[in-house]
Amino acid sequence: MDLFELKVETLKKEGVYRDLPISETPCEAIIVLNGKKVINLSSNNYLGLANHPRVKQKAIEAIEKYGVGAGAVRTIVGNMDIHEQLDHKIALFKKEEAALVFQSGFMCNAGVIQAVTEKGDLIISDELNHASIIDGVRLSRADKVVYKHSDMADLKRILVEKRSSYNQVLIITDGVFSMDGDIAKLDQIVKLAKKYQALTYVDDAHGSGVLGHSGRGTVDHFNLHGQVDFIIGTLSKAIGVVGGYVAGSKAMKSYLLHRARPLLFSTSMMPSACAAIIEAITLLEESDEYTKKLWDNANYLKQRLVENGFNIGHSQTPITPVMIGDEAKTMAFSKALLEAGVYVSGIVFPTVPKEKGRIRIMPSALHDKDTLDRAVDIIKLTYDKLS
Repeated sequence: MDLFELKVETLKKEGVYRDLPISETPCEAIIVLNGKKVINLSSNNYLGLANHPRVKQKAIEAIEKYGVGAGAVRTIVGNMDIHEQLDHKIALFKKEEAALVFQSGFMCNAGVIQAVTEKGDLIISDELNHASIIDGVRLSRADKVVYKHSDMADLKRILVEKRSSYNQVLIITDGVFSMDGDIAKLDQIVKLAKKYQALTYVDDAHGSGVLGHSGRGTVDHFNLHGQVDFIIGTLSKAIGVVGGYVAGSKAMKSYLLHRARPLLFSTSMMPSACAAIIEAITLLEESDEYTKKLWDNANYLKQRLVENGFNIGHSQTPITPVMIGDEAKTMAFSKALLEAGVYVSGIVFPTVPKEKGRIRIMPSALHDKDTLDRAVDIIKLTYDKLS
């Protein structure tokens, strides 16, 4: 264990070591963190559904009916009727033939990628794809190549050079990139995939609930329903609960039920979570008020940050980075902001490249303009003190 003690000491010397903050309240616009009330600008609870009364009530009712756990994997006796209802609900919401729920978004990428590719295939992945995609790709026996971020010329070059050498080619991209907030050029990716007979795979973790009509996601944003082979999403961000899913064809779902290892070897989702998710999606189907409020707050916050001289990169979504650069300075800034009453995550290597440190600001539908104004004022004052 001396080895790990040395590694921890190195993290501390580099100024990137952190203690986990402890939240004592529901995930709202203002929370109690480490015993102190702070403005929360660091959660994925985009629409504020994690503590919505209707969502909580459905979870409580499901516990009374089904208990707290499913008791088995879906392929044995852990496939309850509420799991089937959730699959169907997601498929209808995403306007796809079928959907299949996993225990988490990470498990979904880890399970689907290795199941749908094999030796003799090629995976082409955007260089800024999420860590769960990277790990999922590593589990596959297919060959792998990375294309420059959102660079369609580079993607086309790879397809021209390599397509004829492989059986299947799978192009994988995030829908919304989690560290920069930019949107994938999904329409162009699909066009290239059709031309070169490749499959397409989009991880819409930060697009679902945010983009498209009532938050139907990046595929809806580009009107590509039925044209993307694998649509991945989480149920823990805008939906506010937990879990992941893949949406696509009925044949895809049937195959994954036989080959996706997280489904075969891990107990299925808690029934209370299923019920909560179904109600959260119902809320989105009933009204677009949540997504409209999210975008109104996000646009207002971006404007205020730019007015105060901050570089927010090329964000196109509520994910708003404030670029700092130096890793130690980034973490010191994040720590100072927490002490001043604003909680935002400091993001440094290896999550982003070295010297690309930033604080990542995440507004939600729960915030109001006065709270956002206070937050920007604190961010500006704190940054000036550190400079």
